[in-house]
Amino acid sequence: MNSLPNLPSAFAKESERAHLAPRIGLFDATMIVMGGIVGSGIFINPYVVARQVHTPFLILGAWAAGGVIAFLGAFIWAELAARMPKVGGQYAYLREAYHPALAFLYGWVLLLVIQTGGMAAVAVTFAKYFLELTGFHLAEGLIATLALVGLTLINCLGVRAGTAVQSLLMVLKILAIAGLVACGGWYLSRPGNPAAFAHEHFRLLDRPPSFGLFTAMGAALVPVLFAFGGWQTANFVAEEVREPRKNLPRALVAGVLGVIALYLSVNFVCVYVLGPARLASTTTPASAVMLAAWGSKGAALIAVGIAISTLGFLSQSILTAPRVYFAMAEDGLFFRSMAWLEPRHRVPVFAIALQGVAATIIALSGRYDQILNYVVSMDFLFFGLTATCLFVFRRRESRSGQSESPRGLARVPGHPWTTLFFALACWAVVLNTIYTYPRNTVVGFAILFAGIPMYFLWSRQKSKRSSQP
Repeated sequence: MNSLPNLPSAFAKESERAHLAPRIGLFDATMIVMGGIVGSGIFINPYVVARQVHTPFLILGAWAAGGVIAFLGAFIWAELAARMPKVGGQYAYLREAYHPALAFLYGWVLLLVIQTGGMAAVAVTFAKYFLELTGFHLAEGLIATLALVGLTLINCLGVRAGTAVQSLLMVLKILAIAGLVACGGWYLSRPGNPAAFAHEHFRLLDRPPSFGLFTAMGAALVPVLFAFGGWQTANFVAEEVREPRKNLPRALVAGVLGVIALYLSVNFVCVYVLGPARLASTTTPASAVMLAAWGSKGAALIAVGIAISTLGFLSQSILTAPRVYFAMAEDGLFFRSMAWLEPRHRVPVFAIALQGVAATIIALSGRYDQILNYVVSMDFLFFGLTATCLFVFRRRESRSGQSESPRGLARVPGHPWTTLFFALACWAVVLNTIYTYPRNTVVGFAILFAGIPMYFLWSRQKSKRSSQP
């Protein structure tokens, strides 16, 4: 169980000598942060929120509240990154704050549920838009596979190649969103346009203040928080960022702020071009806005933008998450081959390939939608747990009487209350999914608990290796 079959011994020797290369600058790190957040969801999720709350004030308020929570998360992860700029990000924080077993379980569900399931769904989404735009008569699974294989090969060529493609795709995503906002703004500015002056736009609440309003806002926040998730993946590549204690926190804060601005702008034009009622009734709000503003040409252009956005999300996922499996292998808690670095470019090619193969299998199986149902509870469970690591590190710092962090570190504002609020907000999402989708949540936790015997199996193998002369 300690290695894949036929792994050359030279690979293991090389992995002991080689280290990940710090080749990611501030700009690329910021693009990684934004690329991990912005996928196809922002072009679609506005209607999900509008089905829960029904006035512009509440709809935009839900997105603003989600942005505030995401911003708090960015500050938490920024401090964690400055304190511990290690490969694996969340995996490393959970390992150092609590126990390697908890860190392993995070990596376990990341590989089997969170990352690969999301990648499979996004790859199929890309395939659908690609086939619609090109008119090719090919299987969606084939296009999804080609996209995953192509981006996997690019990232195996080195972190510079991976970040270059990722940054380019993120810039194109920003341009696509800016185009959507500009077209929506132009449509609203046209003389005689009644959309911006509908009576319903001036109502603050869609019902009297009540528990029902509170629960509706809670339900609206679930897709919002899910859409804002992803900034944490930038910390996976911490050791490959130049001056990570300085650049990674800056990238996290700047990247999340940039996404907040993009998301609020998109939702503003969706609400005021379509109106809350129409927004709630369409499952493709971005396309509906462009169709209203620029006809069929506009709808085709936003379809191109969505396809690029999905491709960019895949690129970011393939670049970042394999570093967690690499860190697990370095700790002796995964296949040893996953810790091998290609000598020239110093990237974990086996870990990258493993994730690409797993996502491809899920995409071809057609079961990615079911796996996505398990993602929310697992993702936000570990969000909250990782945030609490900051309490552990600060307590150790105060007990030792010496700062563990670099001088001048910008700490989380309002800690411990803001950190506690973020953790509780994440766990509230988990409780909501347990209540709303109990069957899916049970499956997600079953996958999580299945990792416990696997941890002990790899731990035993590690102990045997360490006891050998």
